[in-house]
Amino acid sequence: MFADVEANRPPAVVLLSGGLDSATVAAIALERRYRVHALSVDYGQRHGAELTAARRLAASLRLASHRVIPVGLGMIGGSALTDPGIAVPEQPCSEIPITYVPARNTVLLALALALAEVVGAEDLFIGVNAVDYSGYPDCRPAFIQAFQALARVATRAGVEGRELRVHAPLVELSKAEIIRQGVRLGVDYAQTVSCYQATADGAACGRCDSCRLRRAGFAAAGVPDPTYYAVY
Repeated sequence: MFADVEANRPPAVVLLSGGLDSATVAAIALERRYRVHALSVDYGQRHGAELTAARRLAASLRLASHRVIPVGLGMIGGSALTDPGIAVPEQPCSEIPITYVPARNTVLLALALALAEVVGAEDLFIGVNAVDYSGYPDCRPAFIQAFQALARVATRAGVEGRELRVHAPLVELSKAEIIRQGVRLGVDYAQTVSCYQATADGAACGRCDSCRLRRAGFAAAGVPDPTYYAVY
């Protein structure tokens, strides 16, 4: 239902991680009749299952293009998602958790901005959320607004007067509201991987913060949870 076959649609760049939120954002961009160029980033995360999921989603949604770009954030470390020597926490945290990847969304949006200039897009989409999330500073509206202001002064497109826009359509939604939105749009959440420590074949641990938020979201939305969980 998301076949993107109309070449006259305006282009947009969507950051596609392979998770629940980014899959929903890609579907929203398609519903808004954009020609979607997806960008996934191999930043040295603990597993490749989410990138496999991103490739699967890009194919099933029939997006205009999909690129996977390697960036070595693992060489910087400082996060349980990029340093295998740091354990992924399995208990809620009241502070910014160790799963926060320093400057990740800034780097990802910068890459999306570069691609936008090449494909002629004025619109970037990212699936950040500031309601049911883990407390990351780069998931807040203030960050999105600041990056949009940066985009308009740091690019040829901005200097030439084009109004570059950074869309974060999920930023003020609960996880349940995001899931309901995706279900309405026909997103197959069984194809997505959200777990911080998924197995090679995409099985979720069911214990990390991301798994807890995802499971609670399906329960609150009244939608059966299609997540593939590992058996321990």
